[in-house]
Amino acid sequence: MSHKHLVDGPRHALIHNLPLAIAGLCGLLLLVAMLAVSVGAIAVPLDMVWRVVLSHLVPGSITPDWSAGRDNIVWEVRLPRVLLGATVGASLAVVGAALQSVTRNPLADPHLLGVSSGAALGAIVVLMHTGLFLGLVTVPLFAFGGALLSTALVVGVANLANATNASRLVLTGVAISFVITSLGSLAIFLGDPRAAHTVIFWMLGGLGLAQWAQLPYPLAALVLCGTFLLANARNLNAMTLGDESATTLGLPAGRFRLIVFIVCALLTGAAVAFSGVIAFVGLMIPHLVRMAIGGDYRRVLPLSALVGAIFLVLADMVARTIIPPQDLPIGVITGLVGGVFFIALMRRNGRLG
Repeated sequence: MSHKHLVDGPRHALIHNLPLAIAGLCGLLLLVAMLAVSVGAIAVPLDMVWRVVLSHLVPGSITPDWSAGRDNIVWEVRLPRVLLGATVGASLAVVGAALQSVTRNPLADPHLLGVSSGAALGAIVVLMHTGLFLGLVTVPLFAFGGALLSTALVVGVANLANATNASRLVLTGVAISFVITSLGSLAIFLGDPRAAHTVIFWMLGGLGLAQWAQLPYPLAALVLCGTFLLANARNLNAMTLGDESATTLGLPAGRFRLIVFIVCALLTGAAVAFSGVIAFVGLMIPHLVRMAIGGDYRRVLPLSALVGAIFLVLADMVARTIIPPQDLPIGVITGLVGGVFFIALMRRNGRLG
């Protein structure tokens, strides 16, 4: 059986129209984003959303006929939130797809490496002990620092134990995750009980603190890390065949896997630092994409990014509107959808079996 046949998987019509599929998903993402900006406790008509956005992008192009309050809702509150949701959704989906390749584990996701638990520990320290001594940037800064620390621990322990194969590297990440989660629980126990609600909400994920000034950081991480992964899509295809086959094709499997882990950890850390811990996106979206277009990572990565972005924007829209004016943690929505998805997937696979 050829290498190409193995990585392509089942052929669907969408495979032969990849540019069309990308253009269609980009259009759908734009439509969903504008819809998400328009709905909420205070509804804003879609045509007004377009005009407000255009008036800020091209000053003087439109004479404002809306209130300053509506302008603030659209431009300062909802649009940064929607853009952050799209960036985080794309990031988590891409990371999930890449990890499922290098670990050959269909249940691999961005939280597998202990990155999310490290980010959570950083946020807990700020919210319950130090306070926002650097202003609003304190939480994301400490969360990203915690993510990097947990990544360094996983890589260091893996190198020390010579555990660069897929299963041992995953076990190392799980072990470090348990240790850091325990430290986070201890920090909550010893902290100010009045701040526990904020910590719990952050650990369940949310986009309510999105600001224009913070958006460049997760977006830059997505562009840089996503470009690296897409440039190595053929190598990710080779990794799905196993270490021996990848080595036969000239790819140093252990070294490449470690590099992908580090890149994925950086991307996850940048996303989680600004959104909190959001589960199931990186686990579910690559499955959906592979079911539609096969397993070639030259197609899986860009389409996973777009579908992940659309999914998280929709999930946040539901979280904002289900019990207005309160926000549900977005992790509640993604967890419910993800759980139902995997039950349906198991039933489908059982019937096929």
